[in-house]
Amino acid sequence: FKAVLETIRDLMNTSCVVPDWLHDIVLGYGDPGSAHYTNMVNNIPEVNFNDTFLDFDHLRPSFPNYEVKVEGEFSKLPPSELLPPYKVTFEDIKAINMKRQSSGDDKAQIPRVISVMPVQAESRGPYPKNIPKKNQVRFTPTQVEAIRAGVNPGLTMVVGPPGTGKTDVAVQIISNLYHNFPEQRTLIVTHSNQALNQLFEKIIALDVDERHLLRLGHGEEALETDKDFSRYGRVNYVLAKRMELLEEVSRLQKSLGVAGDLTYTCETARYFYLYQISSRWEEYMFKLREDQHKTISMISDLFPFHVFFANAPTPLISGSNYDEHYECAMSCWRYIQDIFTQLDEVWGCELLRSGLDRTRYLCVKEAKIIAMTCTHAALKRQELVQLGFKYDNILMEESAQILEIETFIPLLLQTPQDGVNRLKRWIMIGDHHQLPPVVKNMAFEKFSNMEQSLFTRFVRLGVPTIDLDAQGRSRPSICSLYNWRYKALGNLPHVLNHRDYQTANPGFSYDYQLINVPDFNGMGESQPSPFFYQNLAEAEYIVAVYMYMRLIGYPAEKISILTTYNGQKSLLKDVCIARCAGNPLIGM
Repeated sequence: FKAVLETIRDLMNTSCVVPDWLHDIVLGYGDPGSAHYTNMVNNIPEVNFNDTFLDFDHLRPSFPNYEVKVEGEFSKLPPSELLPPYKVTFEDIKAINMKRQSSGDDKAQIPRVISVMPVQAESRGPYPKNIPKKNQVRFTPTQVEAIRAGVNPGLTMVVGPPGTGKTDVAVQIISNLYHNFPEQRTLIVTHSNQALNQLFEKIIALDVDERHLLRLGHGEEALETDKDFSRYGRVNYVLAKRMELLEEVSRLQKSLGVAGDLTYTCETARYFYLYQISSRWEEYMFKLREDQHKTISMISDLFPFHVFFANAPTPLISGSNYDEHYECAMSCWRYIQDIFTQLDEVWGCELLRSGLDRTRYLCVKEAKIIAMTCTHAALKRQELVQLGFKYDNILMEESAQILEIETFIPLLLQTPQDGVNRLKRWIMIGDHHQLPPVVKNMAFEKFSNMEQSLFTRFVRLGVPTIDLDAQGRSRPSICSLYNWRYKALGNLPHVLNHRDYQTANPGFSYDYQLINVPDFNGMGESQPSPFFYQNLAEAEYIVAVYMYMRLIGYPAEKISILTTYNGQKSLLKDVCIARCAGNPLIGM
């Protein structure tokens, strides 16, 4: 692309700044592990893992090299009553060294300690829709280490063999950053639109408010969701949300019997909150404080918003003790506060009139998770910098398929503040043993080593990586075809135990076969036009296998035919139309 080359030229003439902690690693000298989170001065000893762990029996084996201790009064409870989410505090290296010195043995094997504290997740309101969506994946210890590294500042490199849950790890890192650092913004970059869509579909399934999601570039039409996350789709969503919220404010006004037209804009709704809602709540809290937690019935009797919550499941305020009643009242108040917080956030779209201004406002101010392909980043860099685009974290999926220069451009989509880049985390997820970037010019590919991605270069330099080590996609027999390429790639339990993976495939002698198809009528591979490769004998053979599978009962939607060439793909379609389309027993 001409635009990409122009971006590279502009960067060469700009005083762009990479963060200090990345500088030496990108240039390829110094300590390759200097940006690992354990070596960063600002690493985070206390992490709220939110919904990462399904239960305490999931958390304990997730930290095999640590001694797990439960803090405070929770230490007396059985594990089944220690419910997530958990806040985990890690003992630092200094404390370990002090223990070694006190023991008199500098090389003593002293286990590191982590303190676990169950956190009471605050209820967000009395309606069923207020129950947050939760992660359902039972992450392996290696995946948990990748999630922990991703939440900490620094460079995190995750090597993910096929089927090891790279996308699940990426999505959980994004979710944890979103909840732990609500003021920070995360940029997601991938090589292809398809990878971006897979990520987005999983992000939507977690507890991330969709008003904070934005998808830049093309390809969003392939998202398998009825929601539109493109710029104009988000503007329409925000405007519809504004009307919905103002409707709720109007209902609140009627429930309190307040006269006047107070709910036609975000601004008037804000005044209504300040002068009518906030004052009622402060008066209610003052009366409860005066009572000093003595009379349990006062919580319900004095609650000022009973009429507004008449459509909520009853009883609105319930529980076995004072604290539970009080928490019910507080959850209702959080629901009301959230209405006005959201109105504050959409106020900008009310003031701005043009669609373009609104999309820019969402991009620069409102969205917390912004996704784009590396090509889009290169095409739009100048425009984003001029708008004042800012972000704190970058997560790159399919990093090993992105050209080095295309990996570098997303680091520089913002103007340095006081000569310092504000980037705090860079998470790269990929697999350098799979496809490298595609470079069609042989001279560039071979002589300038252009097909080597930055991810691969970092691996070769010895930058620490987290290697995911359990696959859940292939039968163990198929996995053994490629697991030799990785350090210690094993299988997840369901691959070993589930009957779908244990039973034979009817009609076939083997799980996999490599078949040599001889030339047909003396003709093998052909090129009807340049770079358009075809092989008729192979196409006829594979379609015959497909027909055989259909006749013995395999459903068509369970069968995939993969080929590496577009020419062969079009030939396969032609052969399928000729052999299968007219036969109702087989079909396409």
